[in-house]
Amino acid sequence: MGKKWKWGILGCGRIAEKFSQDLKSLANAELYATASRDERKAHQFAADFGYQMAYGSYEALVEDPLVDVIYVASPHSHHCEHTLLCLNHGKAVLCEKAFALNSAEVDLMVNTARKKKLFLMEAFWTRFQPASIKVQELLAKEIVGKNQMMRSDFAFNGPYDPENRLYNLALGGGSLLDIGIYPVFAALSVFGEPEHITTVADFSQTGSEESIGILFKYPGGQIASLQSSFAVYSSIQSEYWCEHGFIRIHRQGVTPTFVDIWDARTQKSERLTFEFQDVSGYHLEAKHVMDCLDQGLAESPELPLTFSQSLMKTLDRIREDAAISFPADK
Repeated sequence: MGKKWKWGILGCGRIAEKFSQDLKSLANAELYATASRDERKAHQFAADFGYQMAYGSYEALVEDPLVDVIYVASPHSHHCEHTLLCLNHGKAVLCEKAFALNSAEVDLMVNTARKKKLFLMEAFWTRFQPASIKVQELLAKEIVGKNQMMRSDFAFNGPYDPENRLYNLALGGGSLLDIGIYPVFAALSVFGEPEHITTVADFSQTGSEESIGILFKYPGGQIASLQSSFAVYSSIQSEYWCEHGFIRIHRQGVTPTFVDIWDARTQKSERLTFEFQDVSGYHLEAKHVMDCLDQGLAESPELPLTFSQSLMKTLDRIREDAAISFPADK
């Protein structure tokens, strides 16, 4: 085994809990330090997951010379600020999605990382899931013909609270950047950036987008239908409609777990199962980050920064069409 990488956690919320639980499964990951603006929360988080150090400020975390890599798990309204804080103190960064609020912020993050020759990656954990990788392979092989249409959804009924990050515009509230980003990511992964974008959206009392439907149209005739919402529950699936059948990816909770393949030529279906024991799947992105660091890479070959820029550019176009705005945009 190579170097053991000391991880710092910036932001001690629920996603950081899931990430930390999975991080413990990796032999070359050292759970070193946590940081929260609430020092008691940082200490409790450290005690719960076995981190050695706990800091009551993000500045104290990035100033610790022993920290190798930092997982930024604050609300996406603060991702740019916190990523720059880490990069400017010489730390490698894995930053939660959405990478930031808009393309201007993402470009600043990317340019800073490249200038300083430091590793930076968006924490799009599903990119590294075996089920997701298998679907990409099946589509590339055209196992049921050429993929021309797709549909993807992600929705759950989130209790309305104007101060909660789901509905608070100051925190980038709305379903699009929180969960709608998954269907958008899925479409970009197979078809790339669309030529035309059409949206319909419904807004909450705070002015945040609560539900959205999105259509992508491509020059080659491909169409993607994407939906997200905080008002209802969906099956959280992605379907790829091809010339001779379809491929459907299911999630168990939010983890991609089952892949169904139906072939119209044989009228037969096949189910592939990808399940984890004792982990949720977040460890795979952390493992990839450490593999990149072991190789001295400043960027992931599997999830390059150009893809994150393309993703945010597309999200900006969706927001423009749907009239979704945040205070930070001004």
